[in-house]
Amino acid sequence: MSARRCRWRWAVDCSSRGARCAGALSTGSSRRCRGARCTRPRSCLCAERCGAHCSSAPRSTWEARQRCSEGRWNLRALGAAGASVVVNYSSSKEGADNAVNEIVGKGGKAIAGQGSVAKVADVQRLFAETRKAYGKLDILVNNAAVYQFDALETVTEAEFHREFDTNVLGPILVTQKALKHFNGEGGSVINVSSVVSDNPPPNAVVYAATKGALDVVTKVLAKELGARNIRVNTIAPGGVDTEGSRTLGMIGSDFEKQLVSNTPLGRIGQPQDIARVAVFLASSESGWGNGERISVAGGWS
Repeated sequence: MSARRCRWRWAVDCSSRGARCAGALSTGSSRRCRGARCTRPRSCLCAERCGAHCSSAPRSTWEARQRCSEGRWNLRALGAAGASVVVNYSSSKEGADNAVNEIVGKGGKAIAGQGSVAKVADVQRLFAETRKAYGKLDILVNNAAVYQFDALETVTEAEFHREFDTNVLGPILVTQKALKHFNGEGGSVINVSSVVSDNPPPNAVVYAATKGALDVVTKVLAKELGARNIRVNTIAPGGVDTEGSRTLGMIGSDFEKQLVSNTPLGRIGQPQDIARVAVFLASSESGWGNGERISVAGGWS
């Protein structure tokens, strides 16, 4: 393996180990950085294959999330990489506070804010809190999602609107309101979709439809916002061991066994598998990627 590829592997893996990618998502210097936070407040590109574009202000992430350990791992990884994080929660203040404490406890910066991603007033207030805390926005992760698996006969109008409001309208509204907070300097928007959009299971007609819609949203906005240097990409996780999947009884069930048997890598996903890809898409290492959909599912299709 070449030295260049070795450096690349280190840059991707360091976030999961809690190391700070040199200058990744943080203030930086014009020096080459090796594993430490860059300190000089000037714009730069840090060590080759070891981080993202360093801005003169701390980079901040507004993570739109609900109840999901997958979202919490995204926050941890971005915080470990040097991002200043805003944790949005819908109802679980305890969960959001725990995520904040984990990041702050490891030397990062994080705050929590409550609000619905499908309500304009809430979204505007949360961005105002972000600007007050960090001054600007560089990364937006649309991770909030709700879902319910039901046979077609039991689908209700209320459930349809509940899922579409959070899973589709939410990312559209949040991204819309984020535009002025990127300060004309560009940024990265990461939408969290699902492999169900291209391989939908039965009893998931509404949820699968929302994720298919979100994939289209990503492609449209990538074309629309590219001229502003705002990249929009999608992560499509497969089956992941999260609080949500455990609540639904998927973990330890025949469903999980079937999922694993159909996955070439032979295991269910872990939240950190998704978080590593989120850090990559947030950084300039993915700077030529726009409108892309990265499936993280162990080969399941």
